[in-house]
Amino acid sequence: MRIAALALASVLSAQAGTYYVTVAGLGGEPEYETRFTGLATDIDKLLKSSSGATRVETLSGPNATKARFTEVVSNMAKSMTAQDALVVMLIGHGTFDNIDYKFNVVGPDISANDLSDLLDRVPGQQMVSIMTSASGGAVPLLKKDGRAVITATKSGTEKNAVAFSRYWAEALRDPAADADKNEIVSALEAYRYAADKTARFYETSKHIATEHAQIIDTSKGDPVRDPSPANGQGLLASRFALLRLGAVQKAAGTPEKQALLQKKESIEQEIAKLKYQKAAMNPDEYRRKLADLLLQLSRTQTELEK
Repeated sequence: MRIAALALASVLSAQAGTYYVTVAGLGGEPEYETRFTGLATDIDKLLKSSSGATRVETLSGPNATKARFTEVVSNMAKSMTAQDALVVMLIGHGTFDNIDYKFNVVGPDISANDLSDLLDRVPGQQMVSIMTSASGGAVPLLKKDGRAVITATKSGTEKNAVAFSRYWAEALRDPAADADKNEIVSALEAYRYAADKTARFYETSKHIATEHAQIIDTSKGDPVRDPSPANGQGLLASRFALLRLGAVQKAAGTPEKQALLQKKESIEQEIAKLKYQKAAMNPDEYRRKLADLLLQLSRTQTELEK
């Protein structure tokens, strides 16, 4: 029993942690100040209610400055390892002068170059969701292997205030965002949910869409609106568990279930990876590997439900 307990403790200690930083930027007008702060506060509460968060930091109002943001991320980096993950969510207004993107905060703005330099010093994988106007202009400096980048606009020239941030926050509280019904909302699922809701918002209101969300999670190619194995985008984002729901959230509260949950998520990631490799594989080999992973997933799920 002691050997088994030590083995379990070893598994748990090796599990990756997820660190979150959400920033509500400068609104400029009372309406936007209230909206940005409200969305950041909602996300903060949702993340803290999920057992998957190692540390959650949310900056808004006079506390949302370049210096404070840099301090928070730098302090997190000191505690992180290569097995950990960082999620950065920026909500507000952005600008682009055809050279550099800037996220508007109190005092000096946070440029894409500032953000890139800071994140390059953080170990582990990263997911950055920039939910601002002109955010597409940040992509060239931010795209990198091991980093998923989501922007509310397709370029730096889409300069109107965005609706994407509203639906991103909604994705974290709406069970419908969990498309595969595994009780985990991944970054990819949140992106798909928010992008679809944003598109429908413009269609329903009969307004010309002034924002087009996109994603890139490799260092190669260009961002896409519809990530898939065909274009090679979305695999890393699918691995980021932003929020755990229902039974999965409760299961994560016990050491034994935590180990099983970690195993389940690992198998699901292997299935996702396999789907991206399908085009280059022998069909029989693909079917064999998929069947084996699905069997492992079924057995693990059965153990979780006991």
